[in-house]
Amino acid sequence: MQNNTLQQYKKAIRKKYEIEKEGKYFDYLYKPSRGKLRDLCWLIFENNPTQDDLNVFKNLLGLDFDHTKKNKFKEKKDKFRPIETFLKGETDPSNIDAINMAAILVDFEPRPFKKFYETSKKEETKPVKKLEKAKAVFEKKSSEKREKPEKKSKKRSFFLDFKSMFF
Repeated sequence: MQNNTLQQYKKAIRKKYEIEKEGKYFDYLYKPSRGKLRDLCWLIFENNPTQDDLNVFKNLLGLDFDHTKKNKFKEKKDKFRPIETFLKGETDPSNIDAINMAAILVDFEPRPFKKFYETSKKEETKPVKKLEKAKAVFEKKSSEKREKPEKKSKKRSFFLDFKSMFF
C-alpha cells in the first residue's frame, strides 16, 4: 500500500511540476539543472519555510538552513542531481528526501510524503463511510416503497368507493 502511495506522490509531484514550470519560477524549472534547482531552493528557503520543509532541507543536504552559510550550501549542488533527473522524467528516485525536496521546489501540497500518505489514508476511509450512508438511505427508501403500495391501495379503494357512490 505504501509503495503504491509513494508512486502516487511522485506522479502528483511530476504533474505539479508540469504546471509550475510555466509559472512563477519558469527560469529555474523550465529546463532544470542542478545549479538552477539549488538556487531556487535557496530562494524558497529564504522566504519563511515551514518546519517540515526545514527538516527535509536538513535531511537531504546534511546541514541546517542558515542565511549566513550560503557558500556552504552552494557546495551541495550534487545533492540536486536526483531531483533534476526526477523532474525531467529520466529517473525514479528512491530517496524520499530528494522526492520531498522536489515537492518543495514545485510547491506541491500536501508535503512531505508523510502528510500525503496520511491524507490518502483518510480519503480511502471516507468512501467506505459514504457507501455505508448510501446503503442506509437506499434501505430506507426501499422500506418506504414497500409501505407505499399499501397506502396507495387504501387511497385507491377510497376513491373507487367514492366514485361508486356518485356514479
